[in-house]
Amino acid sequence: MNTVRRRAARSAAAFAAAAVLCVAAVPSMAFGAPADDASAAGGRAPAAPPVKLPTGMYGTGDPTYDGVWRQSLAMLAQRAVNVMPADSAVNWLLGQQCDSGAFPAYRPDPTKPCDAKTVVDTNSTAAAVQMLAALTTHPDAMNNGISWLASAQNKDGGWGYSAGAPSDANSTALVIGALAAGGAPVGKRLSTEGRSPYQALMSFAIPCDAKEGAGAFAYQPDKSGALLPNADATAAALLGGVGKRMVTTGVEPGAAPVCQDLHPRTPERAARNGAAYLAKALARTGHLDQPPMPGAADSAPLPDHGNTADAVVALTTAGYGKQAAGAMKWLEKNSAAWAKENGPAAYAQLIFAAHTTSTDPREFGGTDLVKALNATGPAPKWIGPKPLTTAEQQKVLADQKEERSSMSGNLWTIAVGLVAALAIWAVFVVRARRRRS
Repeated sequence: MNTVRRRAARSAAAFAAAAVLCVAAVPSMAFGAPADDASAAGGRAPAAPPVKLPTGMYGTGDPTYDGVWRQSLAMLAQRAVNVMPADSAVNWLLGQQCDSGAFPAYRPDPTKPCDAKTVVDTNSTAAAVQMLAALTTHPDAMNNGISWLASAQNKDGGWGYSAGAPSDANSTALVIGALAAGGAPVGKRLSTEGRSPYQALMSFAIPCDAKEGAGAFAYQPDKSGALLPNADATAAALLGGVGKRMVTTGVEPGAAPVCQDLHPRTPERAARNGAAYLAKALARTGHLDQPPMPGAADSAPLPDHGNTADAVVALTTAGYGKQAAGAMKWLEKNSAAWAKENGPAAYAQLIFAAHTTSTDPREFGGTDLVKALNATGPAPKWIGPKPLTTAEQQKVLADQKEERSSMSGNLWTIAVGLVAALAIWAVFVVRARRRRS
């Protein structure tokens, strides 16, 4: 299951749990026609009516489980490539926010105030906060979102998908990114028991001497308390462990990551152990695979485009771009159909990967990701000139430094020349005075 669908699945699970608790109910018609309708159609259920989307939304699919998520990622990706989203897109996102500062996955009627039946979640809120931070024009909405996230922090320092749910690596890492984007001191955001988000994140890290998944992160402990490796959680935790958000830039590649259990173990050390796991996983086939579905253990694994893109971002951000280069080439060659099928959030994930690795998203394996993303929503407010890649920015800075050095040398030469000229002039003046006297 790719990342885009996994987010929707998590939201679906939250909604289902809420329905059991009589907090909210998901209409059965949202998933197709009842059995009686299928029988009337000769055993084939009629097609579900198309979902009427509000003005300003990205994508055409049912937004029930991923509306705010895909909206936030789409606009984050646009800002990364110097595109300003339409006002209608921004206003739609702002309209989803509850007075508490939290965001639900989607609420179809934003004119009705949020109440106990409105199922809000940390993932949607963290993504929206990161988007608002990138936009910079709605600080109150951003800060309200951060305040709600702070109120939803668990005693162990982390966050679950919903307020009060057990902490998981993905949600905790997403909130860390939101806090970092909003300028909040992540390490000082302590829980009621004095634990930090980083401490919670490290609790999901698998030791380097483990027989399976050494260095990886688990999503959550299983029923027995064991930590099982999860590539999605590892990529998210790697970003969170180094205090980064979803949209970030790569750093100069260094040595290959090595798993090391140092004591005391720091969040960054745990994150770099996760990098060692991801690098080894990518080296096998050039991409990550989807976990096998129940009952399909013998079937060939399917590539996981979304998690591969997330792994590229995480590795490159941590300084392991060499280990991500092969996966990036694989994405350029193989992800066009996947992105087209999955829509705005998928295009955004690929743009994040391109942005981090200084790859041109407008020429991504023959696809213009920016144009394709823009076409899924309202026309952008404006499209600026193509931003410089990280490599181009570094070259500009180097040229400027060389120019300053050259100018400094020229000024020094001119200054020395002026001093010499003044000295010669002074000698002539002194001699002239002596002759007159």
